[in-house]
Amino acid sequence: MDLTTYLQVTAEEVTQLLHSYYGSPDTTLSEAANHLLFSGGKRLRPVLFKLAAEAVSPGSSRGIMPAGLALEVTHCFTLIHDDIMDKDQFRRGNPTVHTKWDEPTGILAGDVLYARAFELISHTEAPDSAKVNAVLMLSQACVEICEGQQEDMSFEKRNDVSRDEYLSMVQKKTGVLYGAAAGIGVLCAGGSAAEVAALSTYGNSIGAAFQIQDDIIDLMIPSDKSGKDQASDIREGKQTLLAIYARERGLDLSSYRRSLKPSEIQDLIALLSKHNVIADVQQEAEDLISTGIDSLSILTDSHEKELLIELAHYFIRRSS
Repeated sequence: MDLTTYLQVTAEEVTQLLHSYYGSPDTTLSEAANHLLFSGGKRLRPVLFKLAAEAVSPGSSRGIMPAGLALEVTHCFTLIHDDIMDKDQFRRGNPTVHTKWDEPTGILAGDVLYARAFELISHTEAPDSAKVNAVLMLSQACVEICEGQQEDMSFEKRNDVSRDEYLSMVQKKTGVLYGAAAGIGVLCAGGSAAEVAALSTYGNSIGAAFQIQDDIIDLMIPSDKSGKDQASDIREGKQTLLAIYARERGLDLSSYRRSLKPSEIQDLIALLSKHNVIADVQQEAEDLISTGIDSLSILTDSHEKELLIELAHYFIRRSS
């Protein structure tokens, strides 16, 4: 099975399993909690969970997929709260939870998903010691996600954010949940402590690269292909790695903080390309992918290991 097929099949499996747990909401709050959960998404975190588990113990994922679902509901919890903080009205082409209902309901819906994540881990067919450690890993990841989000928001008030600060922030905001997905998958599958650590490093690294690629997509890919508002990060003055590299090379992007015509966006891309900003940011993502792939050396060769390598490359070659 190639990666594209694996992603599709696993995403369908995850959605079906989520429906088996939460497909019949009986309250307004459970309906609100389900709204984003069942509005699509690539299900990449449970995909990574399953691949990591199968890579260390073939066939192990069957009884432990509830823990894989925990990563998806945690992801949705963070998105619901992010949308409230960012005052976004749409997510995945649908009204955001706080827009469809109200802000208090949105906050509570996110809290419900957070609680569901730990409930799902308790339903996993794994030794109690593994489940306790999985809860510990996920709770620690959630703390770091919150810290990363707060740092990202604080960056909006600064114009001196450094490369290292940015990379630390994306490790927390995006990388750690991918790290938890891979690490918890290995843990619940009975892997060794060394395998848990190695696959966590893999997930952290490719997750941070995923966020950098998101920043590149925001600039480079037209809205009709990416589904996002092109160059919105630059127009809003966000401190992405692109903006940081541009500032360090003496480029003033403040004139682009307005509505931009397609031709002006192309001029911006040409300016950043001339100064090697885009190429160097892409190299940062490539370096993180290399770090992640290197950590897979602990695994014996298998089809799942090859898919993990392909998944890492997919994270920085996608256009949406």
